[in-house]
Amino acid sequence: MFDLDPGTAMVILFFVLLALRVPVAFALGLSSLYAMWQLGFGLDLVGDLLSSGIAKFSLLAIPFFILAGVLMGTVGIAERMIRFFRVLVGSLPGGMGVVGTVVCLFWGAVSGSGPASVAAIGPLIIRGMEEDGYPRPFAAALVCTGAALSIVIPPSIGLVIYGVIAETSIAQLFIAAVVPGLFMGVLMILTLPFAGKARHAARGAASGTGLDAIAPAPYRDMPYVRRLGHAFVEAFWGLMTPVVILGGIYGGVFTPTEAAIVATVYALFVGLFIYRTLSFATLYASLVEASASSAVVMLVVTFASLFGWVVTVDDLVGKYSGALLAVSDNQWVILAIIMIVVLIAGMFMDAITIMFIALPIFLPVVHQLGWDPVWFGVALMVNLAIGLFTPPVGINLFVAANITRMSLERIALGAVPFLITSLIGLAIIAAFPEMSQFLSAWMQ
Repeated sequence: MFDLDPGTAMVILFFVLLALRVPVAFALGLSSLYAMWQLGFGLDLVGDLLSSGIAKFSLLAIPFFILAGVLMGTVGIAERMIRFFRVLVGSLPGGMGVVGTVVCLFWGAVSGSGPASVAAIGPLIIRGMEEDGYPRPFAAALVCTGAALSIVIPPSIGLVIYGVIAETSIAQLFIAAVVPGLFMGVLMILTLPFAGKARHAARGAASGTGLDAIAPAPYRDMPYVRRLGHAFVEAFWGLMTPVVILGGIYGGVFTPTEAAIVATVYALFVGLFIYRTLSFATLYASLVEASASSAVVMLVVTFASLFGWVVTVDDLVGKYSGALLAVSDNQWVILAIIMIVVLIAGMFMDAITIMFIALPIFLPVVHQLGWDPVWFGVALMVNLAIGLFTPPVGINLFVAANITRMSLERIALGAVPFLITSLIGLAIIAAFPEMSQFLSAWMQ
């Protein structure tokens, strides 16, 4: 009979419950309660631990960024933004593939949530890419990959949670993530030639098909400069969103948490007074959708905090981090092990759960080896982003399958080229911390 300590038994029980299809939040809660019982703590302590784990000011950014992203999709910002980039870069080699990548990166600075981004901009981008000659599974995979970068491109919900757990400046994390996020976008564009684009439809961008079909009819025959001007005017308020959010954070006008509320108010203002597309019915629907999404995330955060408390009390941090440091004296070997563990975990669990379980173990190693926690957070977020479009639990794949009515397997197969280039990008970002530190150094 194996004599397992309560913490280790909790971890094993958690994975057993996951295998039995118990929802992640409840698997975390039940395994934590079992470990607390084994440790001799009464259930009267649970309420205090849950409330203290969730009652953190920084976590308010999560529901408000989710609401802001939903509102911006509802009021028509996504459609106008796609139309602008369609006119701006749609005639470049790659056509709608380039447009889709740019819009995904830009929308990441609006939404902060991968699944929300797929739902908001996916249908328009996929349709445009199809009409531009791209295979439908590849188009869906591009949206899944680009939307996954929403947890890398600031403002990112993932970086907010990392900052809370690691007690690291969220504003510094946002700054550090800009260059790596853009770098991953460039790698996506370099992946486009591997799409096997249909030659007979490859002239869609030049002939006015694709997303030009959603442009107002009088604009289609205008010269390029005039069309671009009209598209820019229509998309102006959407294009200003990252400027308002990130400019306010970096300018010291408001904190990242306050920025989430500003983004929500901004979306309401644009929908009510600029585009006038926000009615009581659409506002109610947006609130319901955002509430449901926020509840799922916050429930996981709540029970994960209880799980993390047990990890700390039973000293699993010391045991597992010590074992990790004993593997090798080479820092690169340890970093590779951490990244591989997170990558495998990302195939089966969501990013938030992984952070709450793994970071208490990995962060002591980060500090002991003298690594920059900001750089480590960015590299970790890129790793977790890959998990969003990697089966079997890549949530972006499920959302894309739902909106395209394709099987998850077809989309996952289309994502293979992006998976390869993303792994290359992860290796480069992890190997060169200067990439994450570049913008901070330039701004000083």
